[in-house]
Parts: sequence; structure tokens; C-alpha cells
Amino acid sequence: MRSTKTRLFVLAVGLIVLLVFLGPILRLARTAYRHRNVIEKLPAGYVDDVSRMNKVQVAETWDIPANPQKAEEQLRDLLQRARASGLHVSIAGARHSMGGQTIYPGGIAINMLPFKAMELDEGKNLLHVQAGAKWADVIPYLDKHGRSIEVMQSDNSFTVGGSLSVNCHGWQYGRPPIASTVESFRLMKADGSVVRCSRSENKEVFSLALGGYGLFGVILDADLRVVPNERLRLEQYIVPLDQAMQSFEHKLREKPGVRMVYARMNITPQRMFDEVLVNMFYPEGGPIPPLTEAGSRWLPRVVFRGSASTAYGKELRWSAETKIQPYLTGTVFSRNQLMNDNAEWYLDHSADTTDILHEYFLRRQGAGRFLTAARRIIRKHNGNLLNVTVREVETDSDTFLRYASQPMIAFVMFFSQTRTVSGDAQMQEMTRELIDAALEVGGRYYLPYRLHATMAQFGRAYPQADEFFGLKRQYDPQELFQNQFYLKYGKERAATK
Repeated sequence: MRSTKTRLFVLAVGLIVLLVFLGPILRLARTAYRHRNVIEKLPAGYVDDVSRMNKVQVAETWDIPANPQKAEEQLRDLLQRARASGLHVSIAGARHSMGGQTIYPGGIAINMLPFKAMELDEGKNLLHVQAGAKWADVIPYLDKHGRSIEVMQSDNSFTVGGSLSVNCHGWQYGRPPIASTVESFRLMKADGSVVRCSRSENKEVFSLALGGYGLFGVILDADLRVVPNERLRLEQYIVPLDQAMQSFEHKLREKPGVRMVYARMNITPQRMFDEVLVNMFYPEGGPIPPLTEAGSRWLPRVVFRGSASTAYGKELRWSAETKIQPYLTGTVFSRNQLMNDNAEWYLDHSADTTDILHEYFLRRQGAGRFLTAARRIIRKHNGNLLNVTVREVETDSDTFLRYASQPMIAFVMFFSQTRTVSGDAQMQEMTRELIDAALEVGGRYYLPYRLHATMAQFGRAYPQADEFFGLKRQYDPQELFQNQFYLKYGKERAATK
């Protein structure tokens, strides 16, 4: 009798466990199948970017040679040929922008990826690196020398030249955007001449080309300041949104010296923006963990992609990130390891949908009002929000078309949308309302993404734009370097003046 009861009890417990976990298991399996790699191959003669929303035909895609001497000679010949043929030139690396900033329809598309050599001056802590190098190449190289990037994005998928051209910012605490780390760079201008640009040499071009979206010439290589690699320990805490800033400041007073910081917001539909998961990385003594290749990311991928489908998926992911992830990944990292993460593990590979980034920069006093408005706008449009990361950016005193003219809080929003005309129209409508909400409280939006902002919104966010485009035409009178960003906000703007 006791044996029968025991078997029945075990069976009952087993059924309960199965019922509890069957739903998540089936959901993960469906997600894994739906998001297998089915991205279509581009036809010959076409280019696109990571949005998969900008496929256009070009006259030619030209790969820059890896050899520096051949690269400059052949690039100069290419620019001369383009001028003589009346063709325009765009410049691309990893193509992680989303609004055609690396594309000109019917033009010549320069592929900078082969141009990726680098050399470290250990005495000066300067990395000399060619513009086509990806951070995925740079980080292991520096790691061997005990050094690390001073400022870069959270993923290693981008090129050095691309990061400089959008003047990216990172999650390195208390730092301005990447332009602040640039000692100098060399630029090939439209006439084929090469100039060195720094804060003392060709300083106007220095400020224009950094964050200049490839409109002033081809950045060939750069000298970047680097810092020591470090052993860092993660400290996490979850707080209500209205207590996040006070809790963060209290933590800094209690324990100063934080090196890297980011926060992630709860994006579940019922509790959108109610909670914040704050991640702070502090230096500690002990051996620096070796740099390792990321292992299988199958489980994190299906959990993340599953959050695109339903509210349940978003709840499941928030629970995983706040309760399970630290136990799986650990709490001790090298600085280099934290930045050596590739975007491919979470990007949408399905045929029907794609991922779209937004980014808004707010002064601290306007951040709360913006989030209140953003929550209302996203819910109104049924926006499929997958992630919001929060970072701080210090004042940028180096670039002309700057987004951080004072300390800013950056809200990086990650949406899923259908790859249809109607899906893009819906995203545009929501984006414009979000931009208005940021502008109303003195904020700005970031420029490497979809070109959904109106001309008036662009002008309000970047009042220096007319002068910026005027200087572009001064340095490039034939307007040789163009892209879809320039076509919309530079050419059209000039035509309406």
C-alpha cells in the first residue's frame, strides 16, 4: 500500500512539474524554430544594412585592399573615377546603422572591412588601428598586451571607422562619447588628398568627421587612447523607477570607483518601466580572468527572441535576467570580456520581422517626464518593445553634430517590427511621437537609426545642422560623399532654404 501511495505521489509531483515547465519548454522550442537563420541572401549588385529595410541597387561595391599603400593609391583612383563619372560614394563597415547611412542608391559603395591592421604603442598607450577593424579584432589584440578600449559600444560587432563616424558612446562610467578617446585620425578627402586631423591639426575637420556619418571623407586609420585591462566584479540591485537615481547616487557615495554601469528597465506590458535592474562593475584585486570565446548562446537567444512574441515571453525573460542570469554567468569578469560580446546572438534572423533601435538623450530633470510619455506612446501604438538599456553620457566637447552638449541619460530602446510597408509606417508614426516627447523636455534622439524624424524634428534636435551641411558642401563642393541620411536631411533641407 505504501509503495502504491509513494508511486502515486511521485507521479503527481512529476505531472505538476511537467505542467509548470511544459509551457516554457514548448515556447522556447517554437522560438528556436521560428528564429533559425533564414535571412535571405542579397542579389548581386544590391546592398542593405542591419535593419534589412534599405535594400537598394548600387553601381559598384568596392573592397578596399588590405595593403596600406595599395589602399590609398586605389582609393584615390576610385574617387577620381567617381567624380569623372558623376557617381556618388558611400562608406560602409559592418553596416550596423539602420537608415541607409552607409548607402547611396546607384552609387559606389566602399567596403572598409579588409582594412583592419593595428599596432599598439605601449609607451604612449595609443592604439594605431585601421578603420575597417572590428572591435572583435581589436579586443583580443589589446588583451594580449594587458590593455582595453577606453570607450566603445556594448557589442564588438562594429568597426572602428563606423564607431567614429557615429561618435558612439558606451557604458564606461563618467565618460563622453568615443571622440574623447581619439588622439588623431587620417582622412582621405574628396579630392584624394590625405590629411591628419586632431585637436590641434585640421581641428575643424576633426570635429566634423567624428560623428559626421562619412560625409567629409574616408577615415583611413586612427590613434585611440587605451587603458589597462582590469578584473571587475558585478553588483546588481533592482529598484522602483522613482528610486533608481537616488539609489545609484547613494551607491556611488557609499562605494566610489565604479568602472562600468548600465541599467535595464522592466519592459513587461503590465509593469513597463516600473522597475530598473542596475548593473555596476567595480575593480577588485586578484588575477584578471582570461578572455574567452562565447560558448553556445542558444538558451539566452531563445529566451530573448521569445520575448518578442507575447507578454508571457517578456515576463519569462525579465524573471530570467533578474533571478537566474547572475548564477549562470558569474559575477567576476575582465573589462575586455564585458565588451567582447557579439550582437549576432540576439538579432532577429527571421524573414518576416526585424529589430529596430531607437535612442533618446535626456537631461536628468526631463528623464521622468519622457518615460511617462514614452510608456503611453508605446502602449498606444502596441509597440513591440524588447529592451531598454539606460546609460549615462558625459558632455561631448569634440564633435560638431553633437548629441551630448551636456551630461545626458541615454535610453536605448530595442523594438521588433514587421518587414512590411505598413509595419514601417506604424514604426514611423510611433517614432515621431517619441521624438516629440524627448524634444518637449529638452532632449535629443540619436542619428544612426531609421530616418523617421521629420525635417522639423531634426532641426529642433540638431540646431547646428544647417552649418554642418554648409561646411560639408564647403569641404566637398561636388558632394561626392553622400548617403540616404544626407539625401533626406542635407539635400532636401538645402532645397527648402
